[in-house]
Amino acid sequence: MSHLGPDQTRTKILLAAAAEIHRQGFQAASIAHILADTGLTKGALYHHFPSKQALGLAVVDEVVLIGLEARLLTPLREADEPLDTLLAYMDSRIHVMTDDAFKLGCPLNNLVQEMSLVDDEFKAHLDHILQTWQAVIEHTLIRGQEQHRIRGDVDCNAAALFIVSAWEGCWGMAKNRQSAHTFRLCMTQLQQFVLSLAPRA
Repeated sequence: MSHLGPDQTRTKILLAAAAEIHRQGFQAASIAHILADTGLTKGALYHHFPSKQALGLAVVDEVVLIGLEARLLTPLREADEPLDTLLAYMDSRIHVMTDDAFKLGCPLNNLVQEMSLVDDEFKAHLDHILQTWQAVIEHTLIRGQEQHRIRGDVDCNAAALFIVSAWEGCWGMAKNRQSAHTFRLCMTQLQQFVLSLAPRA
């Protein structure tokens, strides 16, 4: 019998579900495997999540989005010079990612590819993440304009859309090729794109 409190139990289920979805995709994810991983009963799971759909959406909102917030979006929002923070984060991804990171791919990208055409509620939750990411990158570029580090003629909304799209594309290519080298090449070019937005000498 579990001695975890309700919040701990819910978090344990969420993290196990996130791992299972990352391995198998949402549609193939097994409630039985999640229960085996947690040692909890089906009743405990359905007490917190009334359906597999509710559990999957909670993974999107509370694991995928919150993880992106912690790694990138919150630091960008809080930085005095967010452009430096963005470039430094991109640089860290270029230098620390290994082939193992691409065995399963990006959880967000995987779910977008799997669920956007088959479930409107998933699509809306996933698009919220993408729009939030794009908005934070747009704000980063606008701050760069205010600090005279990004040209005034740059369409920051369009550039942010391109950056997020290319970033996820780098993940997709690296997963397909199972290659950190591919990711590094792609992200280096994306970093060069950001640098190219600087005022011309």
